[in-house]
Amino acid sequence: MEREQVEGVAVGAGLFAIIVAILTGNWPRWLRVVLVLGLVILSCGAAFYAYRYYSRLTTLTVAAGSLDGDAPQLLSAIATRMASTGAPVRLKVLDKGNVVEAAKTFAAGEADLAITRADVGDLSSAETVVVVTRGVVLLLGAPGGNIDDIDDLKGKTIGVVAADANRKLTEVLTREYDLTRTQTQFKDVTVAGIPQAFKAKQISALLVVLPLSEKYLTLLRDLFPKGGKQKPTLIPIESAGAIAAVTKYYQSYDLPKGTLQGSPPIPDDDMKTLRVPFYLVANKKLSDDVVAALAKAIMDARRDLIGEYPLLAQISEPDTDKSDSDNDTYIPIHPGAAAYFSGDQKTFFDKYGDQIFYGSMLLGTITSAFAAAWNFMTAGKPKPEDYPLNKLYALTQQINKADSDAELAAAEGRIDEILKGELDKQARGSADAGELAALGLATRRLEHLIAQRRLTLGGKTSLA
Repeated sequence: MEREQVEGVAVGAGLFAIIVAILTGNWPRWLRVVLVLGLVILSCGAAFYAYRYYSRLTTLTVAAGSLDGDAPQLLSAIATRMASTGAPVRLKVLDKGNVVEAAKTFAAGEADLAITRADVGDLSSAETVVVVTRGVVLLLGAPGGNIDDIDDLKGKTIGVVAADANRKLTEVLTREYDLTRTQTQFKDVTVAGIPQAFKAKQISALLVVLPLSEKYLTLLRDLFPKGGKQKPTLIPIESAGAIAAVTKYYQSYDLPKGTLQGSPPIPDDDMKTLRVPFYLVANKKLSDDVVAALAKAIMDARRDLIGEYPLLAQISEPDTDKSDSDNDTYIPIHPGAAAYFSGDQKTFFDKYGDQIFYGSMLLGTITSAFAAAWNFMTAGKPKPEDYPLNKLYALTQQINKADSDAELAAAEGRIDEILKGELDKQARGSADAGELAALGLATRRLEHLIAQRRLTLGGKTSLA
């Protein structure tokens, strides 16, 4: 509950206590018992609802997609692991086929989370939970094509895997290297169609963005003939630093020597290129507690599943070091994730201090209410002999039958007790004015009887 809701409940309980306290006992006992039992059942139901509200599981939908289907598969494995370990957050995976459609689903508000790239889609409502991986931009020249740099590609056709997802990338390269003027073209190609496109000389180079993992590097190597004398060349993007400084969503990256092939090494030296992070993003409206629990559950699942799914090793905390020009803060980190990774999650009392304070007030109010309700339920009409006037009237016979002054003194003491009780009621404001007047008359009558009885006893004593 929000603070305003807690205050509202406390005020409501206070009003309830006041109402119960002012109820009279004129109702039949069975009706009062039914009323209080009904209120108890209602309170228990409210407590049960509150318990279910705070202990309920949170299920988040996550949109993902990749050409090879790995992204949804990895998320499904993580979701299964989270469920088996009893994590408070659960995932429902939506396979959207590719990263572009995943980003569109997220932007449309049809998913709480998505795996996407910083250069894809509308991410105005997104904040980063974790970095899933980093895709490296590889520009490969055709085997035997004698292409060593981007200038050699001017006027030629470059094949692009997942052209929709890489649209901003091709626009940036075109602008940086003035490829439009030289009539350099980009052509969408499928992974399966790459060997034929090279063979038919439909493309002179290939542009692909992929994580540096053994699985994807092996897939890339298999696109080219094995054992041939002519090998593909990796083309550097020398302006990577300038591109990263301007766009912010790309990072400059030094591709290590021998990444594609070890002997002879391809590339033959560290090579400048670009990379782009893949993020798991959350809607910024998600609560900090939910996202913190999600980040923890994902990192725990990563640790447990890394042996079965090696790509999970690339899941990492977003880099928030502002002094690092290649940090991952283009999409800001969600405050909940930031709190988890920095160890600054709120303690129990930080989060629920207000609830505890108002809860103690509420508990006191409820206690008073139930006390009033118990009195209301158990209160009965006083017996006739319990009324003050009837008590005084009962003393008449005791006075008339008294045989000693001691018995008369005892009667006077009893009169004083009854009058003291009524004076206490008057002090509390609960005494009836008419009843007090009648008590005054009755008291004077009894005082007269006591005086007469003393005279009678005195006469008997003198005669004796």
